[in-house]
Amino acid sequence: MVMQSMSDSDRARHLAQIAERGYTIVTAAIEPGLIDALNAALLDIERGDGIVPGNNAFEGHHTIRIYNLLARGEVFAKVPVHENVLPIVEGVLDGGCLVSSLSSISIDPGERAQPLHADDTLMGIERPHVPLVCNSMWALTDFTQENGATRIVPGSHRWRDQPAYGAPHESIAAEMTRGSVLIWNGSLWHGGGANHTSQRRVGIAMNYCAGFIRQQENQQLGIPLDRVRTFAPRLQQLVGFGTYKHLIGHIDKASPSQRLLGIDDAFRSVWDVVDTRKPNR
Repeated sequence: MVMQSMSDSDRARHLAQIAERGYTIVTAAIEPGLIDALNAALLDIERGDGIVPGNNAFEGHHTIRIYNLLARGEVFAKVPVHENVLPIVEGVLDGGCLVSSLSSISIDPGERAQPLHADDTLMGIERPHVPLVCNSMWALTDFTQENGATRIVPGSHRWRDQPAYGAPHESIAAEMTRGSVLIWNGSLWHGGGANHTSQRRVGIAMNYCAGFIRQQENQQLGIPLDRVRTFAPRLQQLVGFGTYKHLIGHIDKASPSQRLLGIDDAFRSVWDVVDTRKPNR
């Protein structure tokens, strides 16, 4: 199956949906071969490492979560840079966005619904505000109302209030077919659904944040440098080995990729760039 790259008009449509209702669904976004490879890799990690549920209401008592996936296998390096997802995220945030976290969420039969929450809750910034977080859920299996599809509250990204933890609220299931991707503004109220079926619901949580805030998972310390060196340049930037607007994240006026990876990326600070734009005096 040959996947088609997203057109500019489709990207604009998805961005408009996120701005208006807080989320969008990109159907048939991910090629079946990649979905198969991700499912196989996750199962190997779960079995090999003996992963068990987090055993709390938020992470779930019957939900398997595997964190820091970029450190766990080459196949996961394809996720943050996918051409049918990243351009939309860059439109919500900007080209300087970062990988905040990359994990899997497998909801097993018998799991209860996760408490509704917003992904930027702990930032403590008055709502509503400009997007600081843009997250996505990759459907590695079909997502249905019965098997735990993500619950969302359309338009809640524009509300002043955060959801009260554990309080009930009307929501809808973001149902989607295997290979589709749900993308949302991090202020949107949402949560994993309850699984009333006999089958596992599997998803990849590919989360991004603005380049000027701290990532949820510490990518620079959590991923071995030898693995980072194998990443494509764009992924190296996304995990934090570049700088934001020629300043934020530098090391002694050099980029992290220069200092830690030995890559000459011709870094110039914002002040050097500004000086070259000044007219002669």
